[in-house]
Amino acid sequence: MKRFAARVVPVFVCMLMLSSGIGFAADAARQQQAAMTAKGFIRQLAQALKKEMAAGGPVRAVDVCSRLAPRIAGRLSRETGWKVTRVGTRVRNPLLGMPDAWEQKVLKMFESRAAKGEPIDQMSYSEVVTEPDGQFFRYMKAIAIKPPCLACHGSESQISPEVRAIIEKRYPHDKATGYKLGELRGAISIKEPIR
Repeated sequence: MKRFAARVVPVFVCMLMLSSGIGFAADAARQQQAAMTAKGFIRQLAQALKKEMAAGGPVRAVDVCSRLAPRIAGRLSRETGWKVTRVGTRVRNPLLGMPDAWEQKVLKMFESRAAKGEPIDQMSYSEVVTEPDGQFFRYMKAIAIKPPCLACHGSESQISPEVRAIIEKRYPHDKATGYKLGELRGAISIKEPIR
């Protein structure tokens, strides 16, 4: 019996290591794809914001965030089969930007990491989670407040009356103001079902 166990146990351990290695490789590939998708989302949104800010200032930038960003997220979701969204630490549009429980946990983790000096632009987090609907690979990429963001998300004195009027009209329950430069604004969130 001891000889049998001595031969079988190492084989079983090797099989477990191989299977977990395959899972690790799959997770690493998912993380890389999610990071590229999030980076693409941020790049497209930043290019559109820059163009509209140059053409019409912050008033036009509100249109980019309110209309174009959900379209970009929708297109990326259709192309990848994942759920791609933006979530915020303070929400402007509760229908599109409200973080779920997992996203709230990660945003708090990002805030804690930022308080310890880690650059927000370099923060991301991923894990496989089990939810009532099954297992999902979840990924978040942090978004920091940049100088142009303050025109719509800064303090009362940084937001022009015209921009404030548009925000109040479109987002009567807006909480996404009062940010400071470099502060955590939110994240790109990606959720992929594991089949």
